[in-house]
Amino acid sequence: MSKYKYLPVTEEDREAMLKTIGVQSVDDLFADVPAAVRFNGELGVEKALSETELYRFMRGLAAKNTDTKSAVSFLGAGVYDHYIPSVVGHVLLRSEFYTAYTPYQPEISQGELQAIFEFQTMICELTGMEVANSSMYDGATALAEAALLAAGVTRLKKIVVSEAVHPEARDVLKTYAKGQGLEIVVVPARNGRTDIDRLESAIDDQTAGVIVQYPNFYGQIEPLKELEPIVRKGKKSLFIVAANPLALGLLKPPGRFGADIVVGDCQPLGIPAGFGGPHCGYFATTKKYMRKIPGRLVGQTVDEDGRRGFVLTLQAREQHIRRDKATSNICSNQALNALAAAVAMTALGKRGLPEMARQNVLKARYAARRLREAGFELVYDGPFFNEFVVDVKRPVSELNKALLKKGFIGGFDLERIDPTMKGRMLVAVTEQRTREEIEAFAEALGGLANGNE
Repeated sequence: MSKYKYLPVTEEDREAMLKTIGVQSVDDLFADVPAAVRFNGELGVEKALSETELYRFMRGLAAKNTDTKSAVSFLGAGVYDHYIPSVVGHVLLRSEFYTAYTPYQPEISQGELQAIFEFQTMICELTGMEVANSSMYDGATALAEAALLAAGVTRLKKIVVSEAVHPEARDVLKTYAKGQGLEIVVVPARNGRTDIDRLESAIDDQTAGVIVQYPNFYGQIEPLKELEPIVRKGKKSLFIVAANPLALGLLKPPGRFGADIVVGDCQPLGIPAGFGGPHCGYFATTKKYMRKIPGRLVGQTVDEDGRRGFVLTLQAREQHIRRDKATSNICSNQALNALAAAVAMTALGKRGLPEMARQNVLKARYAARRLREAGFELVYDGPFFNEFVVDVKRPVSELNKALLKKGFIGGFDLERIDPTMKGRMLVAVTEQRTREEIEAFAEALGGLANGNE
């Protein structure tokens, strides 16, 4: 029996294998490697810990983290501290869901397939689109895949993207574009929103798609009604909107403004921040592009007895491995996190989701008012959802360190993405924040910025 309980190969097994291949020892396997480059000592790592010591060490490391349970968070910029109904965790921990992988055999995967189908249906209802896939890796890859779809169906290579789209999503887009030979044209923002005049001049007959975010990275709500006819000035260009799904509980859905593709990240719907992931992207479009959707699509059907059933439909996995002819090279999805989003949407319901979005709007505006009263100015004057940019007059990184000592996770430092935005903080206020927390944050930030503390 092996002395290592988690290693199944015994000494007898090892000797039998060596004998079979005709060598005396494991060292003989490396005889062709020059002795000068072989490792002949011990690895420079610490001494192995016992199980009890390891648990103690890991708990010590975990205790060094600051999270939204130990501090009050006003940080957003794409990942938010939202309410997660307790039922979400209970459903996800059911073994038939958290151990499920690929539902290729519908006769034994009806539960998983139905869960995905319900997710797709609710995403369509939120976005105002006709069809949605089973999920993507995250919002950024969903956005990049939307650009690839636009380039594929139009056979054009130019993608126009607003500077007000999340900078990390734009970086992912550029990475995808490099392999496909796409040209990415970034249109600058003006007063926190897409510069409409610059957008109009950037669009031409070679434009495959135009991407905007709703609400955008700065929290501002883009005027999709004004943007859509400008997008159509490109003969074939597709209108792509990256939308916060929670905000769509209140805002008019992009599908009502004529969007061709709507993508986003489901993190606001039942998925923890998780140090930035893993999350779950969604991808919705019109029936016209149904056969070009990346990833998986679950459809509803009936069996030979007329009973309702679900299957993977329209696409075979092989479609995604056809090299340059493939619709996409993504042939997987985030089923467990998509389930979390579906359960959260179901638990909140048609009344709860709009109410949750409404609380974000009201509390964000209350926070903005209290920060104004504390002596700060909002950088942009347009309508916003739950994020806004504040001029805090001092380096945000310094203020955030001081805020952390007071029990607050401050807003995002915009200087990190744009050196011209020094002293500007992107503040997020969700339904989780109480009146007392908002008032305490405004007071603490005011005191620090004015040098009173």
